[in-house]
Order: sequence, then C-alpha cells, then structure tokens
Amino acid sequence: MVHCSSPPLITSPPTFSSPSNTQTRTQNQLSWVETLRSYARGENYHAALSTYISMCNAGVAPDHFAFPAALKAASGLRQLSVGQQLHASAVKHGYHDSPVTVGNTLVTMYARCGELGSALRVFDKMSQRDQVSWNSLIAALCLYNEWGAALDALRLMLKECSEISSFTLVSILSACSNITESVGLRLGREVHAYGLRNGIFTDDKRFTHNALISMYAKLGQIQDSILIFHCFQNRNIVTWNSMMSSLVQNDQFTLAIEALYEMMQTTEIIPDEFTISSILPACSKLDLLNTGREIHAYVLKNENLFDNPFVASALIDMYCNLGRVEAGRLVFDQVPVQRHGLWNAMISGYAQNGLDVEALKLFVDMEVIAGLQPNETTLASVLPACVKCNAFERKEAIHGYVVIRGMEGDRFVQNALMDMYARVGKMDVSKKIFSSMDAKDAVSWNTLIAGHVVSGTVSEAFELLLEMQSENNGLKPNNVTLITVLPPCGSLTALAKGKEIHGFSIRHGLNDDVAVGSALVDMYGKCGCLELCRKVFNKMPKRNLITWNVLIMAYGMHGLGEEAIKVFDEMILSKEAKPSEVTFIAVLAACSHSGMVHHGLGLFHEMKSRYGVEPTPDHIACLIDLLGRAGELNKAYNLISSMDPGPHLAGAWSSLLGACRIHKNVKLGSIAARYLFELEPDEASHYVLLSNIYAAAGQWKKATEVRIVMRLNNVKKEPGCSWIELDNRIHQFMVGESSHPESYNIHSFLAILWDKMKRNGYKPDLSCVIHDVDLAEKEQILCGHSEKLAIAFGLMSTIPGTTIRVTKNLRVCNDCHETAKFLSKMEGREIVLRDVRRFHHFRDGVCSCRDYW
Repeated sequence: MVHCSSPPLITSPPTFSSPSNTQTRTQNQLSWVETLRSYARGENYHAALSTYISMCNAGVAPDHFAFPAALKAASGLRQLSVGQQLHASAVKHGYHDSPVTVGNTLVTMYARCGELGSALRVFDKMSQRDQVSWNSLIAALCLYNEWGAALDALRLMLKECSEISSFTLVSILSACSNITESVGLRLGREVHAYGLRNGIFTDDKRFTHNALISMYAKLGQIQDSILIFHCFQNRNIVTWNSMMSSLVQNDQFTLAIEALYEMMQTTEIIPDEFTISSILPACSKLDLLNTGREIHAYVLKNENLFDNPFVASALIDMYCNLGRVEAGRLVFDQVPVQRHGLWNAMISGYAQNGLDVEALKLFVDMEVIAGLQPNETTLASVLPACVKCNAFERKEAIHGYVVIRGMEGDRFVQNALMDMYARVGKMDVSKKIFSSMDAKDAVSWNTLIAGHVVSGTVSEAFELLLEMQSENNGLKPNNVTLITVLPPCGSLTALAKGKEIHGFSIRHGLNDDVAVGSALVDMYGKCGCLELCRKVFNKMPKRNLITWNVLIMAYGMHGLGEEAIKVFDEMILSKEAKPSEVTFIAVLAACSHSGMVHHGLGLFHEMKSRYGVEPTPDHIACLIDLLGRAGELNKAYNLISSMDPGPHLAGAWSSLLGACRIHKNVKLGSIAARYLFELEPDEASHYVLLSNIYAAAGQWKKATEVRIVMRLNNVKKEPGCSWIELDNRIHQFMVGESSHPESYNIHSFLAILWDKMKRNGYKPDLSCVIHDVDLAEKEQILCGHSEKLAIAFGLMSTIPGTTIRVTKNLRVCNDCHETAKFLSKMEGREIVLRDVRRFHHFRDGVCSCRDYW
C-alpha cells in the first residue's frame, strides 16, 4: 500500500462565497478549471494541486471537470490522503457518481495509490458506467497482477458494454501474457483476431502493436512478435524497445543486437534508457565484452543516460556477468546519485562472482554510509553471500536482521531465507519457513524442492513435486521446477521418475522450453537411454550451447567417441552455438574414453587456432587422461613436467594417477601421488588410488602405510554407495549394507550367485582388496561392495529379461566390473552400471567400455 509521507496538501475544507454576479462566477470558474486541467494534462501535478487549492480558497467551487483533473494529480503523485479528501469533497458536492468521469478517475486514483479494495468499492457503487469505467477497472486489476479477475471483468464488460477499445485490449493482452501459457496464447490470439476484425490494430495506434509484440514474446511465440514488428511501419522508440526486449527474453540475443544497429542506422530514433537496459543483457549472454563497452561509451557521451539509475544498474549487471567486477564497481562509484537498484546490482554482482566478503561489506555500507535501508531485493541478493562466506559464521544473524526490519513476511525474502537454510544443511528451518508462509508462489515451492535436492533428500523433493501438482491453489510445476527435479533423476538413474516428469512436460506444453529440453537430454543420457536422449534432442524446436554440450557428454560417457565427434561437427555446421570451454572438455573426455588419441590431440591443438577457445587446466587434465588411458604414460608425465608447477596442475596429476592405476605403473603413480598430496592433501581419492596401485602390485606394506598417513591426516574416504530404482522408488546401498529391509535375502541371494559364478569359472580379483587379510575374508569384503548388492537386489526383484540399471558414486572396482560381465551372461540380463567416470553396458559377458576405463 502506498501512502503519502509528506504533509497533506489540503488541510481543511474550503469555504465558498456567494458571488453577486452569476455570469462572472461562471467565467471565473472556467478560467480556474482550464488552468487546473492544463497542468494535469502536462503532468505538472504539484502545480495542478496548488491551483485546485487556490481555486477553492478563492471561493470558486470545483465542478465535474475540476475533480477529475485534481484526482489525476493526486494519483500521479501517489498522494492517497489528498485523493481521499478530494473524494470526500466530490461526495459533498454531489459529483462522486455523476457524471461518470469523476467515478472513473476515483477508480484509477485508488488503484495507483495502493488501495485496490477502495477502487473496487467505488466501481461497484457507480450507478452508471461507460467504456472508460471498465477500462479503469481492468487496468487496476492488471496493476495488481489479478490477471484472472481482469479477464472476468472483460466478460462482464462485453455483457454490459457493446464495444471495447484499444485501451481495453492492451490491458487484456497483458493479462493473457501472464497466465498459463496455453490458455494465455489461445485467449491472446482471440483478442488479436477481435482487434483485427474491429479495426483496432491500426498504424496510428502504435501502443496496440507494441502490446501485441510483448504478449507473443512472453508466451514464447517470438516469431509472431517479429512478424508483427515487420508488418507495422509506424514504429517509435517503444516499438523498437519492445522488439529488442522480446528478443532478449526469448534468448535471441544476436537478433536483439542486430535490431539495435538497424534502428540506429536506418532511423532517426535515438536509443533511450529502456533501449540500453534491454540490450546489455544480450552482451553478457553472448560474452560480447567489446560490444558492451561500445554501448557504455555511447552512454558516457549522453549525460541523460549516464545519470539514469536503470542504465547504470544494467551496466553493472553486464560487467559482473562477464566477470569484470572491477569495471562494474567503477560504474557504481561514478554514478552521482546512488539509489537502491544500483546498490542491489553491485551487491548481487559481488555475490555471483564469489566475492562474498565484498558483498557483505557493501551491504553494511549501504545502510551505514549511504543511509539507505536495504529492501527485499537487497536481502535476496546478500543472503547467498552469507551462506558462502566463511568469515560470516553466524548465518542465522541475517535472519534476525530480517525480523528487526519487519521483512520476515515478505515472500521474496522468505524464499531467499529458505534457500539459505537449505544450503547450510538446516532443511528443518527451511521447511518451517515454508509452512508458515501465508501465500506460497511457484518460487516458494521450487526453492524448497531445490533445497531437498541440494541436501540430498531427493525422495522428499519428489514427494513435494507430487504435492505441488495436487494442491488446489492454481499453481503447477513450471519449467524451473522441472529443471530442478530432472538432474537428480539422472544422477540416481531414476528412469521411471524421469519419464513421468517428461510426460508431465508434454501434457503441459513445457517440453518445448530449451532449458527443460536440455535437462531431459541430460537425464536420458545419464540414465543410459541414448535413443531417447537423441530423440528428445532431435524434436527440440530450439537448442542452445548447453543442449549440444549435454548430448556430447552423453555419448562420451557411454564410450561412443565417434558419435560425440559427429555431434560436435553437427553443432559447428548448424551455427546454433559456438563451442565453449565445456564443449571441449566434453569432446576430449569422449576421445579419452574411446581411445581416440589422434583425434583428441587434433581437437586440442585446434581449440585456440580454429575456435578461439583458450585451453584451461581442465583441458590439460583431459589431455593427460587421453594419453594416460592409451598407455602413453611417459608422454603424459613429460607434458606435465614441462609446465610451470602450481595448483592448476592438480587435475593433470590426478589424471596421470588414475592412468597409472589402469596400467599398474607403480613408479609414476608414486610420483603423481606425491605432488597431489602437496596440492590437495585433504582429497581422499588420491590416497585410495595410490593404495590400490600398491595393493595390486602386492606391495602390502606400502599400501598400509598410505592408509596410516590417511588416518593421521584425518582424511576420510567417501564410502561406496549405489542406487537402483524399482517400482518408482529409489533403493540405496552402502558398502557392507545391512539396513535395507531385504538385506538378509539380498546377501543370501548374492552368496548363491557367487557360488554359481565360481562353479562356472569365475575367479575373484582379490587385488581389489587393499587389506592384507586371508582369502576368505577378502572374498567376503568383495561381496559387500555396494554395486554388487544393488545388482543382486535388481536380479532377485525383477522378472527375467528386465534391464538392471545401477549408479555408483565412485569408480567401479575391477572385481565388480568382472562380476557384472559374468552375471550378464550367466543370468541373461543386460546390466547398465554408471560410475563416477562413465557408463558400462554389460551384455552377454561383454562390456561396452571394452575393459578400457
């Protein structure tokens, strides 16, 4: 609710004298009223209200022309108390209901001053209404995001009023663009057709075309927006801004920048603050730092733009999104008048670049130095920094600050607090905040679902997804919900749940969203369903860099390097996206897992020369992995040794250590481990790999020494854990699992399988046991590996012929790999096992990795 903070402009009811000459009074009144109306039309609202007061003090009674002008001024200044006094005066003089113009202006005034209830009451009491009355009501409802009520008002208007105007349609188009996409698009097209039939969308009414462009864009129909834009010749700056912002909303960033250049080169229209604010996000999305700098230079040459807080905030966002935080801070420091939006942009920029201390310092400076009280947006920006900042130990303190400032009831802040508590492992507090919320929106549900995913309580996330669908509150899972729950489906190989979510996306028209489509491609790839993965990819109407990257990764994880290279080549030819650092990590990893050394080396050398991508330490690690897996250990070692030493080589040494395990090279493995113990002394996997290398070589003393060093340094090994989905439920198995309800039966069944395998010629790989114990105990330890338990549970719980899909959090050991191969042939089952490195498809005793992992 917006209230007047300054002293009332009208302090007491004026008195009116009785002039002796009626004609003089009429002429005098006309002069006052015309001056008042002139000021109101020119939006000089202070002068308008001063004129009204002077007129009343002069003894001239306001009439049905004076009241609408004065009310418009009160509305423009958001002076609720003045508007209420004017309303009282209109009632006193009998003008509150007749003529209708006074009632219409009262509806608008109350709506704009934060009193929607009063606006509705005025409308209900009006004895007569015209087209403007309904337009005022619909506009008021749209102002408060009451989109459904606005559409209901239109239906009532059509019953009471024979015609609707262009102003009506503009408000209704806004309502259509903010409801469910399928319903909104249908209604929007109907409104568009109505306007065409009745000659409303004409060239002289540019604002109607602008509204159409925005509506179609918000509903994902950007091609319709472009068509309307090109069919409409009488364009102004608002039209161009609508088109550019629509293109940016729909990820058509290149077209948006081209539209800016076209406007500047082919018209005399000058970019304004809305143009600049709309186009700068496209620069950051396309990583066009130089283009952003050119726009910044243009802003500096135009003082009216540089001093504009919206433009300054957009520049800060652009620089920070491109990792140029110093340049963003320079813009921040140069703006003479720093308002909330500017501070919020800079705080958010620091937080998203991991500069959490700086974000918190600026948050304090905002209130202490600038004297600005942080608002809801500020708190939502600074809360993530509180979570990640180690120096800020008492995370709950910011919650106390929220309560002190009286913002604990704000939904925006509540959502941010839920996210904060989830990320610090306090899901119970996050759930309490959610339960206490008077009104939950989609963001609230999505935040709590995401919290469960981050906390590892995925089953609760899936339960919330079902609850969200069943709630009778008009809220349904949206694209953000789906891209939150699809990744855990892939991580846990929960194929049935993933298919269920895919079905929901199709039924509700969300599958065409590029983010949802990319998440589906990723999910099917991680669940081992490459056919469905490719099918979803092929059907996507729009693809971006992420979509291409996840498909390349999917083929790479399955050891299909040639297919991954084909997809890479397709991406280059399609020109839908340019390869990034992530693209080359994916394609180099694919070459590594497929033994394509020559091809991988060629791509590595072309990264910068042909594609302009600078190699990073991650790419070097991929290159070492490529050479190492192919047995070129000395080449890999020499390559690392030729580089400047430092923490950036940790990934490269780790790749070499993994290759030494595969090829049983104790000497180089020891050297790689020595460097890793210095660079990453708390990383347990390095100790485990070296211990395994020693154990495989029969050097038990050295293997034991590594374990002792681990224990002395308090380095904890992550326990092996595997998952399998059965009957739409995820079953988890830890190494040596005994807590599962079917634990006894699983171990009994696995013992039977073990004996059967040994009778059929299977020999356990006892080198996978790093403890120096007797043979029987070694076999017992091997039987307790989590992936064996999950596979056994799958075999005993499904009918013959069913594919077994298991996911493990660590690298699969050689014995479990051989066991899966043996079982696939002995039991006649396909077994799909995904470990932390790649996929293994076991069929008829053969693995898709060709024992190359």
